[in-house]
Amino acid sequence: MFRFFLEREKDRLKGPDVMGWLKNAFAIKKPGSVELTPRQEEIIERLACKVIEWKMSVPAVLFLESMKPLNYVGSQILVFFSPIVNTIFTVRDYDEFVALMEQRESVEVLLRRIESKEAAGETKAAAGEEKAAVGESKKPGA
Repeated sequence: MFRFFLEREKDRLKGPDVMGWLKNAFAIKKPGSVELTPRQEEIIERLACKVIEWKMSVPAVLFLESMKPLNYVGSQILVFFSPIVNTIFTVRDYDEFVALMEQRESVEVLLRRIESKEAAGETKAAAGEEKAAVGESKKPGA
């Protein structure tokens, strides 16, 4: 199959251009290289907050990590789920979210946002439990 491709494209791929094409054919940008608009930031923030609120961070992270190689196909499947997702987003925001998920790097941004919010929530919960324990030990007769 590759031989067929080379035969078909040999005029276009002659010379040093071949290596440049191959180098960029499967290139993946670094996770920090994605530039999000303020609207996209807000959409990712809202989605991460809902995931944490619904206590679905572990399944969400597992799903996103396993589907990372298929993010473009997954973004197209989101069109199918639009009636469900429209409970979180407006139609305009949802279209922006689908376009955002077509970029491979945006999945990593969403993963990091969910994980950081989960860690912040665990830290707050631990601090709250510690305060409650200290408050109970200070009660007279305890």
